[in-house]
Amino acid sequence: MSAKKRNNQVSKLIEKEIKRQQEGMELIAAENYASKAVLEALGSVFTNKYSEGYPGKRYYGGQTFTDAVENLAIERAKKLFKAEHVNVQPLSGAPANMIVYSAILKPGDKVLGMDLSHGGHLTHGHPVTLAAKLYNFIRYKTKTDGLIDYEELKKIAQKAKPKLMLAGFSSYTRQIDYKKFCDIAKKVGAVSMFDMAHIAGLIAGKAIPNPVPYFDIVTTTTHKTLRGPRGGMILCKKEFAQIIDKACFPGFQGGPHMNNIAAKAVAFGEALKPSFRVYARQVLKNAKVLERELRNYGFKIIFGKTENHMVLVDVLKSKNLGGKEAETVLDEIGITVNKNVIPDDARSPVDPSGIRIGIQAITTRGMKEKEMKQIAKWINDAIKNRKNKRFLKKLHKEVIKTCKRFPIPGIS
Repeated sequence: MSAKKRNNQVSKLIEKEIKRQQEGMELIAAENYASKAVLEALGSVFTNKYSEGYPGKRYYGGQTFTDAVENLAIERAKKLFKAEHVNVQPLSGAPANMIVYSAILKPGDKVLGMDLSHGGHLTHGHPVTLAAKLYNFIRYKTKTDGLIDYEELKKIAQKAKPKLMLAGFSSYTRQIDYKKFCDIAKKVGAVSMFDMAHIAGLIAGKAIPNPVPYFDIVTTTTHKTLRGPRGGMILCKKEFAQIIDKACFPGFQGGPHMNNIAAKAVAFGEALKPSFRVYARQVLKNAKVLERELRNYGFKIIFGKTENHMVLVDVLKSKNLGGKEAETVLDEIGITVNKNVIPDDARSPVDPSGIRIGIQAITTRGMKEKEMKQIAKWINDAIKNRKNKRFLKKLHKEVIKTCKRFPIPGIS
């Protein structure tokens, strides 16, 4: 097969993915749309440059502009999150967490983290991960009202005496009390860590409180609510700066992806603008409207309510179907969600009881409260009439029609 034909195949697939994104509603809580400027930086000639090390301390020559763009990303991130030290080199969120673990822990050390079914993340100690094979993870859960019991958390911490206490989540929809959490960590002599990957953009947009001043170390992705390229970042107090940087390079990664760092710098600059604050507030408004409307249609909302960009729904108890089937049905009408476990789910993660819905991407497209009401209706109608293929096709046409009214920044 010729190179031209191979490239043509990829080009066609890119065009098909563009069409899918333009005509569908992306309600995956971990996804968003990057701006044209971010995409251009990501596809820039910084791709060509190898830059092992840090600004001013590289292992190769020709680093004048790579140093400048990495320093720019660092300074913008510091300003966004009021951070003492920032490392923008982690390739994504999972590597960022592993870098922190390797910097702070020795094999066998204890980590107190959130249970996956109660909103935590795979990298917070799920048995299938490398981290769980290296370190001893102990898990805390939420109460029946959806909140964290900080008295119980304190008891667990006092008994376990972890070296690291980890807050943060992938499907938890409530606000964490940063001060209470960090006070407990301090009392038991643990390093406090927060994984803000999902809510970084809401924090940058000042829609929810900033954990960075409270925690010793904070990790994040740079996509999701932050609308940057797919990547990671570590923010920490100055006392942890040296060990974090060494754990990242040469401890865990080789040369950083400078095109990605350039795109991060662009995204951080965008997040510093007043318009990003308007966006972050609208995300919260949209999520509350969707939560209310789904509740009115009889859906059981997990954790009681949402205080961020996500809504977690128990579709099994609400509508008598599993999360996998709900995901498939909604895909048929152009609404993309993901199946998700709920607290202490009796079902398998490959076909759990719930679905997770995220609002940030469609908010980027300009959708507001009116559209949230319509989306809730579509979700309910599709699930209610899931065996009626003709009806589902009709809903799909309605979804496409609405999507065309809201172009995607960067590709439309």
